[in-house]
Amino acid sequence: MTVGTGAGLDTADMVLNIGPQHPSTHGVLRLKLTLDGERVVACEPIVGYMHRGAEKLFEVRDYRQIIMLANRHDWLSAFSNELGVALAVERLMGIEVPERAIWLRTAMAELNRVLNHLMFLGSYPLEIGAITPMFYAFRERETLQAVMEEATGGRMHFMFNRVGGVKEEVPAGWTVRARQAIKTVRKRLPDLDHVIRKNDIFLARTVGVGVLTAAQAAAYGASGPVARASGLDFDLRRDEPYLAYDQLNVPVVTKKSGDCHARFEVLLDQAYVSLDLAEECLDRVDKISGPVNVRLPKVVKAPEGHTYAWTENPLGINGYYLVSRGEKTPWRMKMRTASYANVQALATLIPGCLVPDLIAILGSMFFVVGDIDK
Repeated sequence: MTVGTGAGLDTADMVLNIGPQHPSTHGVLRLKLTLDGERVVACEPIVGYMHRGAEKLFEVRDYRQIIMLANRHDWLSAFSNELGVALAVERLMGIEVPERAIWLRTAMAELNRVLNHLMFLGSYPLEIGAITPMFYAFRERETLQAVMEEATGGRMHFMFNRVGGVKEEVPAGWTVRARQAIKTVRKRLPDLDHVIRKNDIFLARTVGVGVLTAAQAAAYGASGPVARASGLDFDLRRDEPYLAYDQLNVPVVTKKSGDCHARFEVLLDQAYVSLDLAEECLDRVDKISGPVNVRLPKVVKAPEGHTYAWTENPLGINGYYLVSRGEKTPWRMKMRTASYANVQALATLIPGCLVPDLIAILGSMFFVVGDIDK
């Protein structure tokens, strides 16, 4: 298409592919852009390059094995992923999970949320030229990673949830060490906060850029920090509580502006909230004794029927629709993931922006490609 510039020169729109391998796309995502000079005219997100087929693989794995498959699609939220599947199976089978396991799950879910957020709090500034926040973010991640690894044995894929509870009792003294790690991170998190939140260069690159309105966020099904930065005051932990969240006061962090900076701030403020929630859960764990799982038969079969469980994952709402025909494997397990909805919104957010702002917008939508190509 030829465009008149008004200066006696004709220019042609250029089609540019960002990805599928590109440092700013968090994995193999492809953006097909139409450019008029430095301005993006149209954006088409193209997904599917990492398709894992996990939903189909669920159908040939038993109820214990599918937790491993679900663990991996958002590799930054592994504990929360496996938790959602376990909750769906337990709901269908009518299993009542021991109280100590419920509080342990809640504590670890919040620690996993902080681990997820810290990754984006470090990588997002890096994508637009600030390297220092990454060092602070990874310092805090390693502190929390150590206690998660001690309890579960895994660094990324924890595999600690089981149908009916958790894998095993945590090591002696673990809650004390976990609280100390939380205290350390809470004390040092302002280092990251002060170096980037009010940084003039960071503000210039993010304030007023990539504005997603509340109506647009709702229309695309965006959730989690992305939606709350646009003013959608919705959080399953408070509004449809699961685990022990009905016994906790869960502050929901929201902003109104819906721009890149608001999304970053929601993530940062949510990290402080999750540290407080995790500490409160650990205090409750110390007051409760008893088993951490339910004894299951050698072959686990869910009764015929279907159920839907959803959780407030670090990146937004994850849904798990489980259908059983009474066999030892699911007949169908359909996942609704937060990253997929976030990426859809790029088609609206990016057109009209300049190429340098493209990376700032893309990074602020907080997605993991495995979570899209599930």
